[in-house]
Amino acid sequence: MRAPLDARGVDKAIAFFHGQQATEKALKVAMCLHGLDYRRTHDLEELAGQLSDAGHGCSVGESDLRLLTPYAVEYRYDDEAPHLLTSGHALSIVAAVLARSHQQVRMAG
Repeated sequence: MRAPLDARGVDKAIAFFHGQQATEKALKVAMCLHGLDYRRTHDLEELAGQLSDAGHGCSVGESDLRLLTPYAVEYRYDDEAPHLLTSGHALSIVAAVLARSHQQVRMAG
């Protein structure tokens, strides 16, 4: 996600879209590792909630995930992207979830 943020002329929403997608996939990996089913969704808060309900907390608060979720759909289908996050905040959310997912994959080993 860092490269698009640093690229000239690239809208932050494009980087945030990819960050949302990476976060979504990382949460779904964690769910698979723990044998949890999930429905087809881009809702990061819902996915993290399911993990928490099963006793596998997420490294990021659901309120932060709620800010990243809209970039999965609104940016792709609306003319105007939402402006809910700073670059630093988005990077910290994505980095924390990816680090936790990576740790869980190593532990499952």
